[in-house]
Amino acid sequence: MFISGFADEAGADLATQIRAHKELGWSHIDLRNIDGCQFTDVSDEVFDSIYADLEDAGLTVSCFEGGIANWATKISEPLSASITTLERCIPRMNKMGTKYIRGMTWPNDGLDDDAWRDEVVRRYKELAKIAENGGIVIAVENCDGWASQSAENYGKFFELVDSPAICAAYDTGNPPSHGATNTWDWYTRVKPFIDYVHIKSHTGPVDGGEGEHTYPGEGISLELETLTDLFKSGYDGGIVIEPHLSAVVHEDKTITNEEVAYRTYIEYGRRTEKVIEEALAIANG
Repeated sequence: MFISGFADEAGADLATQIRAHKELGWSHIDLRNIDGCQFTDVSDEVFDSIYADLEDAGLTVSCFEGGIANWATKISEPLSASITTLERCIPRMNKMGTKYIRGMTWPNDGLDDDAWRDEVVRRYKELAKIAENGGIVIAVENCDGWASQSAENYGKFFELVDSPAICAAYDTGNPPSHGATNTWDWYTRVKPFIDYVHIKSHTGPVDGGEGEHTYPGEGISLELETLTDLFKSGYDGGIVIEPHLSAVVHEDKTITNEEVAYRTYIEYGRRTEKVIEEALAIANG
């Protein structure tokens, strides 16, 4: 088991992201945006520079937190863009020793639910073949698209695609942040497919409002219960923080105070470590 995090929530530049993970004492890092640029889109020259800096720091990239099928795309857009991203990233992932690249399942664009589902599944079967041939895994998050519409959809997606190159990146905070209160149902429905975990905490709807992101243990995301159950089942994979306190990429919420963002990220990491310790203690009896 290892702990990592969406490092761009600690700071925009790579040096700050590396510094945060070194301060936390973590050996892994998840890369999403660096200086405002999506990591999966950088040039070969920039990639080589990033690779060298991470090698010097002794950090392993556990996941390319990319934008395949994410909130900025539509199901009506050509699949070719996702294929291009995947084919660009596979040799880079293999060079870095990175197993996972993140995906979602395309926001709808006028299709009825069955047609939306079928097109998502068709596309992922094609992407899965490319991923499997490349020796990597697409970790599909319950964030946006058809599979994020319900716990049942999320579990059904993996059953329909049925590929060893597709796994669930289960985010504890996404169900309540999207208005759902049945967090445990989401977890148990997709548990057999989970191979990566995002720790995010949210209060769920409050007093008619949307609620807010918060520190682990302060919302209804059931981080402790989820990790305890996973550990009891032998889970030994990644646990990745995505605080959403100082920055929320898909809401265009950017860091306004660099020091506050950095210290918040460190605090979030420390609190997550405590939750993990407690979960392990309970799981081990």
